[in-house]
Amino acid sequence: MAWIILLIASLFEVTWVVGLKFTGGFTRLWPSVFTVAASIVSVVLLAQATKTLPIATSYVIWTGIGAAGSVILGVFWIGDEVASLPRLICIGLIVIGIAGLKLNTPDEHTKLPPGGRNVASPRVQSAGSSERGE
Repeated sequence: MAWIILLIASLFEVTWVVGLKFTGGFTRLWPSVFTVAASIVSVVLLAQATKTLPIATSYVIWTGIGAAGSVILGVFWIGDEVASLPRLICIGLIVIGIAGLKLNTPDEHTKLPPGGRNVASPRVQSAGSSERGE
């Protein structure tokens, strides 16, 4: 469920980023209201998703979908972006990175608890401390 919430949050991010184009620098009331509302919904849903998903992964996926979606809409709907092959390849790489993170992130049920340790990484000890927590 957290992944679906993150996807919806990302789509709201695309919405508010594209909405900025229509606000006229926040001088047009209804586009501005819609854009601000979409940004609030986007951040609130991102926060909900991070309750069970890793924060860094969630943020990268959220911004990646936002970036890729914004460019795609800028090219094909708004018309203020150039659709060159190198640019489209770069957007494709962002999408591949997003998919890779999704495929390599454990389910929300296996996430470490707050303050938990990742057993795959070595524990860093401060000077004068021992394994027993002294």
